[in-house]
Amino acid sequence: MTTYAIGDIQGCYDPLRRLLDAVKFDPSNDQVWFVGDLINRGPKSLETLNFIISLGDSARSILGNHECHFLAIAYGHMQPHKIDTCSDIINSPNAQELIDWVRSRPFFYADKTLGYSMVHAGLPPQWSIEDAKRYASEIEDVFRGDRLGSFLAKMYGDQPNQWDENLSGMDRLRFITNCFTRLRFCDLEGRLNFNEKGAIGSQDEGLVPWFEVPGRKTADEKILFGHWSTIGLNHSSKTICLDSGCLWGGLLSALTLDGSEKITSIECERSLSSC
Repeated sequence: MTTYAIGDIQGCYDPLRRLLDAVKFDPSNDQVWFVGDLINRGPKSLETLNFIISLGDSARSILGNHECHFLAIAYGHMQPHKIDTCSDIINSPNAQELIDWVRSRPFFYADKTLGYSMVHAGLPPQWSIEDAKRYASEIEDVFRGDRLGSFLAKMYGDQPNQWDENLSGMDRLRFITNCFTRLRFCDLEGRLNFNEKGAIGSQDEGLVPWFEVPGRKTADEKILFGHWSTIGLNHSSKTICLDSGCLWGGLLSALTLDGSEKITSIECERSLSSC
């Protein structure tokens, strides 16, 4: 069995199928991990979601910010943006089934046998892998339970921006969600910054990528993530970014988790400007 990890798809279904063909993915024998942002802004969100669901246990998917945004729209707490492409899911005959599948996905996944963990955006420097599992479980309980609607109504916001175990209520849940789905830069004290979204080196003085904060507790762990198309394929400090910008007309990439860390990429004809 071979395991692959694939970066942000965002509804770019055709490139996904071409990439799986390129690595000769066999769902009866292989497994594929998806780092979140399966849907939205690309042309075929519904087809992408239905296909990944059809893979059953051959696929491992975690939640990204676009899945959270989709749920906020589906629950009536957010109006779609002009560039959103979630309407095909919401208007599909099996919309509730799809919504329920999305809300049941984890925010974090770790495989001790393969030696990799997977998150959509990042982890704050104060958390260990065990911490990440525990805090993911907290927010997953909300997404899978009857508190989801009330959380989605207050999900958006940049505060609090620093972890404190004593955080409670919405502040605690928002911080946890922001780390898993939105994090890119921190300051040297581990405070989150959501204003900077560009390539490494373009940020304000005093900010560093989350994986370069001194003293990060997960510094010795192999972590896969997406969410950051402006740095593209990036291997640094034992972390690997797999968001190679398919939506923007870049690449869709798969990492082979067999020790070789071979990257297979295919070109994506889709660009946001053509939405």
